[in-house]
Amino acid sequence: MIQGTGSGAGKSLIAAAFCRIFADEGVKVAPFKAQNMALNSFITAEGGEIGRAQALQAEAARVMPAVDMNPILLKASGEMGSQVIIHGRAFRYMKAQEYYTFKKEAWKAVTTSYEKLAKAYDLIIMEGAGSPAEINLMDVDIVNMSAAKMAKAPVLLVGDIDKGGVFASLFGTVKLLGRDSRHIKGFIINKFRGDMEILRPGLQMIQDRTGKPVIGVLPYVHDLGLPEEDGMALSQGSRCRGQGSRELKIVIVRLKYISNFTDFDPLAQEPDVELVYSTNPVEIENADMVIIPGTKNTVKDLLLLKKQNLDQSIGRAFAKGIDVMGMCGGYQMLGNRILDPYHAESTHAEVEGLGLLNIETVFEKEKITCQVEAEMIKAISDQPLKGYEIHMGRSSGDIGLFRIKRLFSGSSPVTHNSSPLFDGSANKNCWGTYLHGIFDNNEFRRDLINRIREKKGLPVLPVSVDYTGMKERALDNLAAMVKENIDMEFVRRILTL
Repeated sequence: MIQGTGSGAGKSLIAAAFCRIFADEGVKVAPFKAQNMALNSFITAEGGEIGRAQALQAEAARVMPAVDMNPILLKASGEMGSQVIIHGRAFRYMKAQEYYTFKKEAWKAVTTSYEKLAKAYDLIIMEGAGSPAEINLMDVDIVNMSAAKMAKAPVLLVGDIDKGGVFASLFGTVKLLGRDSRHIKGFIINKFRGDMEILRPGLQMIQDRTGKPVIGVLPYVHDLGLPEEDGMALSQGSRCRGQGSRELKIVIVRLKYISNFTDFDPLAQEPDVELVYSTNPVEIENADMVIIPGTKNTVKDLLLLKKQNLDQSIGRAFAKGIDVMGMCGGYQMLGNRILDPYHAESTHAEVEGLGLLNIETVFEKEKITCQVEAEMIKAISDQPLKGYEIHMGRSSGDIGLFRIKRLFSGSSPVTHNSSPLFDGSANKNCWGTYLHGIFDNNEFRRDLINRIREKKGLPVLPVSVDYTGMKERALDNLAAMVKENIDMEFVRRILTL
């Protein structure tokens, strides 16, 4: 099990690296995170919703993502608390105290999923959450030491040296854990970019004080080329940098409850695109394309946009002929009205949208979660597409941008649609869709960018980025870096205890 001294220590990617290392050695390996709190989610082949990090770890393990790899997913939704997703299905919204009283039921889901994985795989790489030493939460823990003890898993504790105070955080975690610290077998120091000779005495000192060795020091890597788990990365800087001339500027409106922002990672890899997360009106009104992303609280983010007068900036961008696109919650915002009769997502029964698309959305009680195949009916691209849906809302009106085939819907597989299904809407230079993951499609992404290039009088460019292949190479590079800098013989020894 990989635990961390705090959020952002690097647990998710180190777990992914171990998944790839052992998979490449022929071990049947799977990831497992008992409980994840994240707004970036992924839809599995069976139509279940799990954390994006566990989907990436499954890719690293060269296995299909499955709901048992993340049995509990919490999606924070502001004053409504968090949406609790169990075994891939939305259960209900809960405030913190309500969820803590729900611990026994949540723990049943955790143990059931773990037992299924344990029967199917030779090795499970578990991941903790936040810090295992939150002393006010230890009695309700189902993801850190409770999960480690349930699985009899040796623990490696990761500390982020880039934040400062790494030795204090490692030592403090061990001391606060008390007897439970016996499960920690070693430390990993992550994101190091200093002089190793200066650090080396500290490695021996922390072992002397805790009795636990530092089994590896991982270097700071600026851009691993892999999706981030949550929005912490966005708060550290608004721009996604890369190589190339950056002739085009795509601005993603930085929403408070932004979700699935990894949808746009493929755009950042294109050599001619500068991708910016911003709430600056000047940047929005002078972009080559503006995207309103998904959100876990569509109504609240829409009201915040209006409070900041960003609705006017988006309207002015549209009036200037700048392409405006909305994905999922952003798509709903672009319509005329959002209705929430059951208060499924907000306390507002009705909110006026931005009015750029001739649609209106009603929030229903049931969430649609499914993988889809799609084809675009109107302009931009005629390439076949793959993506997935995650939404409570149902939109009606001028719908018909995509013809879609839902591979799974709700709890029952739907392999053949009895009648054609349609998604998305367009109005001049504005369009929107519920389909996540469409920018992972290389030809579609390049067709979209080339359309913007033509509007600027720039020559079109061929497809030059294979995003899936790029992720695979990045996972290989991550695994190689971890393997080179960690005592893998130590890891193998603790796995045989």
